[in-house]
Amino acid sequence: MSFGDQNNPYGAPQQAPGYGYPQQPQGAQPGQPYAAYPQGQGGYAGAPQGPQVMPGVTKAARIMLYAIAAVHVIVAGLCVAAVAAISDAKKTHGGGSVTTAQGDTVDADTVFDAGKGVFAFLAALAVIFAILGIILAVRYAKGGNGVRVGSIVYAAFGIISGLVCIIFYGIGILGLILSILVIVFAAKQASNEWFRRPRF
Repeated sequence: MSFGDQNNPYGAPQQAPGYGYPQQPQGAQPGQPYAAYPQGQGGYAGAPQGPQVMPGVTKAARIMLYAIAAVHVIVAGLCVAAVAAISDAKKTHGGGSVTTAQGDTVDADTVFDAGKGVFAFLAALAVIFAILGIILAVRYAKGGNGVRVGSIVYAAFGIISGLVCIIFYGIGILGLILSILVIVFAAKQASNEWFRRPRF
């Protein structure tokens, strides 16, 4: 009588491979726990990996966002100074009339008030733009792909703002150049990978 005979009804039960208890992988020590899936450096194998440190081009785009915000703070200050200068001019030369290029006569106070309104609007717009730039730059550390897209859109408006602020000479040109560089750096593949990296 052989216990190894599979047709022997009294022999030890045979267990087909693949059934019953899970099989230990090759090389595993008996009695030691093992992972069901092989693990990589950042988790289970096959999980998408991303950069753990902010790439240089992304850091550069972030710094430039802060610089653009600073430019708009300066522009806001210049606009406020222009409003103050127009107010002083109104006190000195107000009450008269101004002849336009078309030969029409306009009340001087109306012209001064219109000028103050334009520069006050530009000052408020510059402050809002500066705040948005700071918010985007702060969110570079933990923000998702929406921050990258927002930066590109923000910089596109920054180009328009730079062209409008060209009246302030170097300030407008500086804002224009910085905005173009933000678009270039934020559109880089390294920046794309940074904002699309998995967050655990």
